[in-house]
Amino acid sequence: MKNLKAGQAQTENALILMLVGITVIGALTLLGLSVHETWHTVIAAMPR
Repeated sequence: MKNLKAGQAQTENALILMLVGITVIGALTLLGLSVHETWHTVIAAMPR
């Protein structure tokens, strides 16, 4: 029974890590798009 609980705990930890990873990737993607748009706005506003 002890082995089964250890396997269950590892599975739960893997699922939590996967959800955290997906959340971080999503946040970085959204942040990257925002920074990209801001960068282009700054470049367009600069005199040539």
